Amino acid sequence: VRAIHKLTPTKENDFTLNDINDFSDSISSAFVSLNIGGWAIAALSLIVGMFGVANIMFVSVRERTSQIGLKKAIGAKKRVILAEFLLESAFLCIIGGLIGLLLVFGLTQLLTKALDFPVYISTTNMALAIFICIFVGIVAGYIPARQAARMDPVVAIRS
Repeated sequence: VRAIHKLTPTKENDFTLNDINDFSDSISSAFVSLNIGGWAIAALSLIVGMFGVANIMFVSVRERTSQIGLKKAIGAKKRVILAEFLLESAFLCIIGGLIGLLLVFGLTQLLTKALDFPVYISTTNMALAIFICIFVGIVAGYIPARQAARMDPVVAIRS
């Protein structure tokens, strides 16, 4: 390189040589930072979503109080009422998760075309996302479902 730049032995280099490993390490650390940021945003979104689902389920319990009372009056067990609301909450989160996966799939297609670089989401991550949605649904729906299961049938029918 010194010969190409026509440098004599006494002159200092007017160029630098970069090690590909240094470049690779800096790119890797940038992707690690992006990954951590993505996980933080995802965790915050899940927490906000959990509160949203819990509120929806509290409203659902309140609106169906008389139905819950009627079911309990004709013999429905607490665990049946609990399971009904937990399943509803989990189903609500699964639908939200599927919509989210469709949006992510569309975004990956756009990024692949825009960057001319393959961007994909693995089936393992998709399955993990659905399982996390189910977990969030069960956690978010537990307190409203427990409230519904513990209702006094007489009080519930009157309201």
